[in-house]
Amino acid sequence: MTLARALPTDATGWWFFLGTFAFYAAVRWFLAWRQARRDGDEHPARAAFAEEDDPRPATTGGFRSYRQFFGFVGSTVLVVLVAGLTEGRLRLALVWTLVPVLITALAYLDFRQARTARSRGL
Repeated sequence: MTLARALPTDATGWWFFLGTFAFYAAVRWFLAWRQARRDGDEHPARAAFAEEDDPRPATTGGFRSYRQFFGFVGSTVLVVLVAGLTEGRLRLALVWTLVPVLITALAYLDFRQARTARSRGL
């Protein structure tokens, strides 16, 4: 299989993967912190970290809704298409602009899902 890519063997590749997770967590925490500030919470940072304590089981695999699931699948397909169909500087430019936008959109989708569940009292 010539199109299959292996896991990175150098530290730079691994830092890229870890950076995407860290970026997602930072965006997700920032959105929760901003919402806690808007709600007038005395300790918005503490409230942002405590937001993830959700006892509900995941309904769709590891996702809380089909919207989350299709957001992750669609983002993955888009990044794979860009990485597979482009080369050189175009690939670099597209990936470095699409990945942060998609990660931010997915973090916002997760944030909205948690906010909706909190407002319903679940």
